[in-house]
Amino acid sequence: MSAALGPRSVTVEANGATFSVNPGDTILRAGLRAGIPLPYECNVGCCGTCRIEVIEGETEALWPEAPGLTDRDRRRGRVLGCQALPLSDVRIRVHLETADPALTRPAEVAATLLSTRDVTSDIREFVFETPTPARFLPGQYAVLHLPGISAPRAYSMANVANTEGHWIFQVRRVPGGQGTTVLFSDAIPVGTTITLDGPYGLAYLRTDSDREIVCIAGGSGLAPMVSIARGVAQNPAFDGGALHFFYGARTPLDVCGEDLLRVLPGFSERIRYEAAVSHPVSDVDWPGWRGMVHHLVGERMGERLRDCEVYMAGPPPMIVAALEMLTADYGVDPVRVHFDRFF
Repeated sequence: MSAALGPRSVTVEANGATFSVNPGDTILRAGLRAGIPLPYECNVGCCGTCRIEVIEGETEALWPEAPGLTDRDRRRGRVLGCQALPLSDVRIRVHLETADPALTRPAEVAATLLSTRDVTSDIREFVFETPTPARFLPGQYAVLHLPGISAPRAYSMANVANTEGHWIFQVRRVPGGQGTTVLFSDAIPVGTTITLDGPYGLAYLRTDSDREIVCIAGGSGLAPMVSIARGVAQNPAFDGGALHFFYGARTPLDVCGEDLLRVLPGFSERIRYEAAVSHPVSDVDWPGWRGMVHHLVGERMGERLRDCEVYMAGPPPMIVAALEMLTADYGVDPVRVHFDRFF
């Protein structure tokens, strides 16, 4: 690969900032590590938020068919920052975000797998340890470089920042998925060391709001929402504020998360959990809410949603349906709805 010849320089037209990209690294991740507030969400080529226009120089795509880029984008010289390897020094045109001083710059670090455990039949928890403290905000994610896979995979942390260097991920097995095939196999047994790159993500817990908090999770979207809940429980800024946690599962066997919240101070008083099951077999099989989780949220919260801070993580259809309900049916301001698109 010609991108491996040496570091390349990237210049941002908007402010003249220049940063270096090492061989094999992407423009997006190198820029974020350099403190350049490039726009992004999923970091894996699906959402399209990190589109940039290359006005000088040449790049190569890790994933040429990435769905986050349209044919029109390609004709206009646009690339995905999260997939673009610079083959030469390049100049890019991109709308920069406003930098948040609370965000930790991402960094690559060696991470050793400490333990695993099954959360449900298709969600497994993985605990990695790094030699440096784990610094991230509740709700963020990291990128894992797994053996045998050409491109890294993004997974959200379920815990909060800690000095022990523990990064806890709850990953749902995806049939045919390269990343989960490796994680759920013997390819990385306990004791294996990989490269962890993070933190990333903009759907992190906001501490400048005294609004009630609503967390909506589905599938392995459980992890970042549990991280949000844990962050709320340990932060004095939220003392006394209510957190409503809603989890959507396909069957009763897929319901999870309540045990992780039950140990938090204030559970059942200011931290409340309720699950929805979309495919129960019978009333005996599942006596709780039957249907989609966003309908449960609307039923329980109603007009109060307009005054809440909402965090979401889960399958794309759930995110789309919940976002439409929140904004169209209840008038929730989109700036109060936080999620990273993994479409």
